[in-house]
Formats: sequence, C-alpha cells, structure tokens
Amino acid sequence: MTTPLRVLHLEDNPTDADLIATMLTEGGIPCTPRRVDSREAFVRALKEGQTDLILADYSLPGFDGIVALQLARTIAPDVPFLFVSGTLGEELAIDTMQRGATDYILKQRLGRLVPSVQRALRSFQDRVERARAETALRQSELQLRQVQKMEAVGRLAGGVAHDFNNLLTVIMGHSQVLLNEMSPDNPQRSKIEEMQKAGERAAALIRQLLAFSRKQPSEPKVLNVNAVLTDIESMMRRLVGADIDLALKLSPENLRVTVEPSQLEQIIINLVVNARDAMPNGGQLLIETSACHLAGTPAYHLKPLPPGSYVRLSVSDTGCGMFPEVQAHIFEPFFTTKEEGKGTGLGLSTVFGIVTQNGGGLDVTSEIGRGTRFDVYLPSAVVELDKGPNQDLIRPSLGGQETILLVEDDAGVRELLRDELRKMGYRVFEAKHGLEACLVGTQQMGELQLLLTDVVMPGMSGTELAKHLRVIKPGLKLLFISGYSDDVNIGAGDPASAYLQKPFTLETLARTIRELLDTNQTGFTRPTPQPNTAR
Repeated sequence: MTTPLRVLHLEDNPTDADLIATMLTEGGIPCTPRRVDSREAFVRALKEGQTDLILADYSLPGFDGIVALQLARTIAPDVPFLFVSGTLGEELAIDTMQRGATDYILKQRLGRLVPSVQRALRSFQDRVERARAETALRQSELQLRQVQKMEAVGRLAGGVAHDFNNLLTVIMGHSQVLLNEMSPDNPQRSKIEEMQKAGERAAALIRQLLAFSRKQPSEPKVLNVNAVLTDIESMMRRLVGADIDLALKLSPENLRVTVEPSQLEQIIINLVVNARDAMPNGGQLLIETSACHLAGTPAYHLKPLPPGSYVRLSVSDTGCGMFPEVQAHIFEPFFTTKEEGKGTGLGLSTVFGIVTQNGGGLDVTSEIGRGTRFDVYLPSAVVELDKGPNQDLIRPSLGGQETILLVEDDAGVRELLRDELRKMGYRVFEAKHGLEACLVGTQQMGELQLLLTDVVMPGMSGTELAKHLRVIKPGLKLLFISGYSDDVNIGAGDPASAYLQKPFTLETLARTIRELLDTNQTGFTRPTPQPNTAR
C-alpha cells in the first residue's frame, strides 16, 4: 500500500492501540490510526467519513462493541469492521459476525491481525469494484435504451421524411409563388410570409431529427442571433408558461454567427427548457446577447478558444440553482437530476456538443436558491448575412426554352414544378412514374435536354430511369430531387447531374437547372444545394 490506511480504533487502552498500530505498519500496512474511547467520539469520527478500516474492542466503560457495530453499519455500512478484543468468546464472536462484523481477532492471538486486515481490505476492494461495474452496467443499459429510442426516432423520421418533405415542397412553393405575385404593400403578404416561415421551421425540424439520430452533417449559415431570438420569442413564451416572466435584452449591435439555423434554435430552446424546469413555482427568465472579446477560454470547452471577437448568448433564471457536485456533471450525456420519465439527460449535452462543434465554449454560474446563468460563446462571423427567403424572387434570367422531362409520383409536387417551369419558359413533359417516363422520354428524346426526376418512386427509381434514358441519349442532363436524406450523394462525380434535397425553393430549382443546361460536361461544377431557412 502506498497511501496510509485511515484506521478508526475504538480502544480505551493506549498501550494496546499503539501495539496494534505497530503490528500493522510492520506487517506492510502503513496506517494513520485515530483512537477514540467514547460513543460520542466514535459517532463523530464516523460521520466525518475519513475512515478506511474500523477496529474495535468489545468491552469499554459505558459503551459496548455490539452498539458500536450497529452504529458503524448505519453510518458507514461499507467500511470493514474488525473486533480486536481479549474478552470475546467464540459464541459471541460468531454472533458479531452474523450481525455484520467483518472478522474478530483475540488480543492473545494478534498474529492473525495483519492477514485478517489484508483479507478484509481485499474483500472491500472487490465489493467496490463489483459495485462500480454494476453501476457502469446499469448506466450502459440506460444509455443503450436511450440510443435505441434515438434510433427509433431516426427510423420514424426517415420513414415520414419523404412524404413530409413533399408536402412542404408544395406548401413552401405555392407560398413563394404567391409572394412573387404580390405587391410589397399587399395586406395579405404578412400572412403568406408567416405560412412560409412555418414551412421552413417544419423542414428544419425534420433535418434536426435526422441529424440528431443519424449524425448527418449540418449546413452552417451566417445568422443574426437577435433575429433568431425574435423569431422564436412567441414559441419560447408558450414553452415557459404564464408563471415565468420571460425578458429579452438584445444588443443593438449586429451580432452574427456561423451555425446551422436549427442548431442555434436548439441551443436556445434547450437552455430555456432547462431554466423553466429549475423554476417549478415560477420566476424570471432573462435572455441577453452581447458582443465580447475573449482573452481566455471559457470553463466548458473541447479545445482552447483563440482570442478574438465572440457573440455571447446568456440565459439566466431565478430557480433553485445547482450544487457544485451537480454542476460538475451537467454536460455529461444522460446525466439528469429530474425524476424518471421527466428528462433524458440529453438537453445540456446536446447544447455542449453544438456549441463546441461550432468553435465555441460555455461558462456556468449557479447559486443555491438564487438561480443559474449559462453564457454561450460563439465566434463572430465577419461575412455578410445569408439572404432571407423572401429575397429569393425568381429572376427572368433564370428561365429558358429547353425541353425538360419532369417525373414525380406526388401530384402536388409535380403540378407545382410543371406550372413554375412553364412560367420560366421551359417546355415540360411530365410523367407520374418511371415506366411512363420511359415511354414519354423515348418519344421526345430528340428534343429532351434535361431529366428532372424524383429518386424514390414505385416500380422504377429515378436512378434506374436515368440509366435507361442515358443509354439512348448519353449527353442527357440529370437533376435528381428527393425527400429522403439518404439520397444526398446520388449523382456525385457525374459532371452532368445535380441533386436537390426537398423542400427546396423555386429560386434554387431555377438556378440549378440553368447551371446544368448552360455548362458543358467537361466544365461543369456540381452545384451545392442551397439551404432555404435563412434568417
């Protein structure tokens, strides 16, 4: 042993106590004994918790070993307890073992002391390791169940994503058509804009579910933090309820960060929900933003943050606060102080993951009974903000007169795209599925210049259709569209093809078609799909 054993010795004879300590040290068990000879001193030492081994005489003036054993098993149940006595008979010794004593040694036979202590310590260490392994196993089982839940969410989200994204394509597409046809002062314009924003949020929610459960890459954008907070303020107020006073104190500066929009919202919502749960009886919730210059790295980070300009997002509550031992674990996955079924333990760990993934860090201050404050630091963005969706007006220059074969099994999506492509000047032939497209495409192959097809369709997939038509016309340009996120790499490496993830804006569709048609195969650069949730 390298660390001295902390021994609590209940013994009224100092000479015996010194002898026992000497025997332990000489037997290879260095120790720091603490001798007590009264009930009060014994209880006080037990409650201090600095004990690795208890040795006790059986008979002391006004205090006996059985009571000492009962106290030890109540206050420090895991600490080995050995009787070392000269008055302990065999029957009495057996009785103490049945009551929970680890072993007993007669003072007349102290030669058994060192082996008995070594055996007791080994047994104690085995119990500790077994308990640790059992705890780790239970934690692993809980994590496995949570992972299985996440995988189930991912499968569910993936299963509904295609149909859901088709619906969103129709909703957002027609919203954009109406906005394009409305004058800026039309009184109905704000209602259509709200409808389009709702569609964008639904699309972001699907991407967020898929990204969280399937670890899909995010699409960072330059965002105005104040604008994001303003957009979701009404949702936050509904989340916290009427008994919590929510206030926003936003910096007058233009605070820009580069992050995926749904991830920034997820940071905010998780912190707001965490604050709400810390105030079950109501309270005050303050959200602040400011620009700051960091010279040092915040307390919670993955790697040191370089000095420079950062945006600080602070969420403060007047709730119950946290003890230091709780605060030390708050960002660990699956750690929660909530009742079973009330929390997953993933909220704050998700916040930590998103913040650090985007080059940031966090500070946390908390005081019991007075509340908690989270400070999130994200690097300031120096480039221009991405354009908002209402700026994505279709310019006439993005139209054309080429012939396009449109293949889409969803009638709503097909009719929307057909009508808008014709408005742009294109000649459009349409088909409901791959087999029909083969017939139409074969008949019109001489004029056909672009195949615009959904990927997942009954009977024949979009990729199979493209291969079939490419046999007839090798130079045919291909534009794949899909509501399944798993299809994102289709066409990669083919300079005459591109891919768009549903839902997409009509501006993005028009631009991608024009780039495909205007560029020769040898000089074509595959366009990056344009996100449609700019703030």
